[in-house]
Amino acid sequence: MSGDLYRLAMTVLHPGYEGTSAPDWLRRALGEGLGGVVLFARNAIDDRLIRDFRAENPDTVVSIDEEGGAVTRLEVMAGSSFPGNRALGVVDDVKLTEQVGRQIGRMLADLDITLNYAPSADVNSDPANPVIGVRSFGPTPELVSRHTVAYVNGVQGAGVAACAKHFPGHGDTITDSHLALPTVHASRQVLAERDLPPFRAAIDAGVRSIMSGHLLIPALDPSMPATLSRTAMTELLRGELGFDGMLVTDAIEMRAVAAMFDPGEIAVRALGAGVDAICVGLSTEDSLHAIRDAIVAAVRNGTLPEERLAQAAERVRALSGWYAAQAALRQEVHDDVDEGVGLRAARAALTTQGSAALDRGPLVVEINTRFSKAVDPATPTGITAALTSLLPDTERVQLESAGELPAFDERPVVLVAHDAARHAWVRDTVAEALARRPDAIVVDTGIAAAPEGATHVATHGISRVSALAAAEWLLR
Repeated sequence: MSGDLYRLAMTVLHPGYEGTSAPDWLRRALGEGLGGVVLFARNAIDDRLIRDFRAENPDTVVSIDEEGGAVTRLEVMAGSSFPGNRALGVVDDVKLTEQVGRQIGRMLADLDITLNYAPSADVNSDPANPVIGVRSFGPTPELVSRHTVAYVNGVQGAGVAACAKHFPGHGDTITDSHLALPTVHASRQVLAERDLPPFRAAIDAGVRSIMSGHLLIPALDPSMPATLSRTAMTELLRGELGFDGMLVTDAIEMRAVAAMFDPGEIAVRALGAGVDAICVGLSTEDSLHAIRDAIVAAVRNGTLPEERLAQAAERVRALSGWYAAQAALRQEVHDDVDEGVGLRAARAALTTQGSAALDRGPLVVEINTRFSKAVDPATPTGITAALTSLLPDTERVQLESAGELPAFDERPVVLVAHDAARHAWVRDTVAEALARRPDAIVVDTGIAAAPEGATHVATHGISRVSALAAAEWLLR
């Protein structure tokens, strides 16, 4: 029985790893029944890598965060080919959202990736939210629900499992759960009316997986974050909402939970709450074995019922089985290539005031712009890169915090901001620049706040195609 118990514990663990190639310990762990692997931008992701995983364990649940827009693992160097959820919500064409989901699913299907940790089904009800923002389809449950369903249908119609996140909803927070534990001060009624409808809609649409959010919601559980709360994970999600698919944690090294317990105890408590798969964003052989051993010890001492561990492992295997049964869909979508859908969506998402017609390279002042950690910050990306490709004499200046604006000359000026609605210093910097150069053009790639009277374009997302769509508009 001991060997079976260790294998069950390995099945529910889904680690990520450092480096480009899969380490030997990970290959051995897959052979010992490791249930999944999570891929990140730091890994060299290609079909050969995943063939190696499946050679060790054909049932491996290979997962990735490929939301589109700001969150991409496959296109970190140039930016996503898809504009992201907020842009899709602004367009509000569910057929277009489903087409985008299908093309993202096609990319993953061609790599033999089992599960996409997407879409974000969070309702971005607080504009100051520091972690969701443009990752949400928008600020209302109705809008988010219909696009969550369309995205899920697109990805799963391509034969890849989708994952609605971050249950019960990360939209009404002012804290990033990567850094600390956010608290959602909402009543059960508000949760039911505002945050839960997109998850309910995803469940009704047959979503195969849901990811828990590391959120303290006192109306549900005053002491434990949702990931570790039986009230949230079992009574609410399983009982009231009727979800019976694979429930996976957000990464357990995030400070929201890592500051409370060690990884082994987080895993045990999450499994006891009703979670099936433990996402460990960055793992080593020793840390993986420590979590496995903590789970086994908890079963042996009666803290974690063996039946609960067996149920969790079975749900992991069921997701893998579902994926295996979708081979025909993946073959079908392989030939259904629509490389232009992301740019069409990005163009449709632009909201503008005034007009622009750049005919020479501008001075681009980047204010609070976000960069991929995989790209050298000295390498132009985003709007600057798109403009430079069209107007090679484009020049840029970067402002990462409130600072002195550059001297302006006779060249056109483009102010590129991110999330002006969230940051007073960004709005103040834009206002100061416009006072000096009223003809400056403002581009916002996030939650925008259009300055009165200025030429302004909002992309509602960070992606290669969003930047290109904005640059095209600037040159019209």
